[in-house]
Amino acid sequence: MKILVCISHVPDTTSKINFTNGDSEFDTAGVQYVINPNDEFGLTRAIWFQEQQGANVTVVNVGGPDTEPTLRKALAIGANEAIRINANPTDGFFVAKQLAEVIKNGGYDLVIAGKESLDYNGGMVPGMIAGITGSNFLNSCTSLTVDGNNVKAVREIDGGKETVSTTLPLIIGGQKGLVEEKDLRIPNMRGIMTARTKALTILEPVDAAVNTKAVKFEKPSPKSAVKLVSADNLDELINLLHNEAKVI
Repeated sequence: MKILVCISHVPDTTSKINFTNGDSEFDTAGVQYVINPNDEFGLTRAIWFQEQQGANVTVVNVGGPDTEPTLRKALAIGANEAIRINANPTDGFFVAKQLAEVIKNGGYDLVIAGKESLDYNGGMVPGMIAGITGSNFLNSCTSLTVDGNNVKAVREIDGGKETVSTTLPLIIGGQKGLVEEKDLRIPNMRGIMTARTKALTILEPVDAAVNTKAVKFEKPSPKSAVKLVSADNLDELINLLHNEAKVI
């Protein structure tokens, strides 16, 4: 089984985020980047298939040379090879178009992408890839087993979970649940040294229309000060909830 894991290069949640150029772009100065958490769950599941079923695991990313440390970390975790598509990930459709080209040329049986990235939370790329390639698609997957060409998956839906049976080739949008957090892997020294010798292929992007543009980013408004109301003063509490908070 050939597995392709799509990896997003995203800011660590502990990094302080600022914007430049009239608040239209991220300021990358001093920002630590990591593997997108939803993608890391998918990568760990792919490595399980590698160890238990002999799968070959490739990771792919759309980005510039600055994303290569993230790909090398994925190789150190256990991926067999990596691909970097040498382009700025301008919008979801552009990224999906690049990844779809890799999928078409690579003959992959299973493509695992995170259901959304930590930075933009667009949640659109996995579905777009499936649409472009004409593959089966399941989103919000929390469990995945493969037996030959048959797949059984569990996905989150409103108010519960849904168990689905389908077949390869398949594209999934994965999330926490594919593996537990305790099962995530930290690269050891042997993995880091081995990653240096694994293939990292750089591909030039295919033509794709860029139809969206970030106009402006805004940080959430600072939280207002807390007003304390005495437990004996219910009239004041009701007044504040009605006239100021406007929730009653």
